[in-house]
Amino acid sequence: MSFDPSIGLGLGIMAGVLAVQRVSELLLSRQHQRTMERLGGVEFGREQFPAFVALHVGIPLAIAIEVLVLGARPGPDWPWMLVLLVVAALLRAAAIRALGERWHVRVWVIPGEKPQTHGIYRWMRHPNYFAVILECAALPLLFGAWRTAVAASLVNLILLTMRIRVEEQALAWAAKSPPPSEATSPATPARV
Repeated sequence: MSFDPSIGLGLGIMAGVLAVQRVSELLLSRQHQRTMERLGGVEFGREQFPAFVALHVGIPLAIAIEVLVLGARPGPDWPWMLVLLVVAALLRAAAIRALGERWHVRVWVIPGEKPQTHGIYRWMRHPNYFAVILECAALPLLFGAWRTAVAASLVNLILLTMRIRVEEQALAWAAKSPPPSEATSPATPARV
């Protein structure tokens, strides 16, 4: 089997776009974390984050292996996978816009705040997670890497099941907790 240079270019573009997207999200989250800490925010489920990092680092690596070693190639439906990736990016952007400084890659809540119900959250409870579901399937399938799509989707399903449970508990806790006052706001945020 001969190597098609366009496949290498596609993998390189994917890696570059993902790197820019993920680093931007982490930088935005760090900025938002400072706001959350200042407002007395509390982090939940901190121990889950490394598993999500491993998943998001592992997906492009697995795609590259499946393409370069196992010979996966884009199928005729690759344009639809690209459309799904654009939809995922738009969902994430809508979630970030609706939550503003409350958007984070981790689970942070502010005591006394109720869950958001404006923007995309009027129609979807977890738009960011739906975006990740789309990405876990569509990104590998864009390259014909069906094994990666199946494995990433299953791992993501397991992780999101735990993550959504933690997030729902955090949101319920925040909604029934009294808001922090300036005088009692901890210098170091709590983590649950």
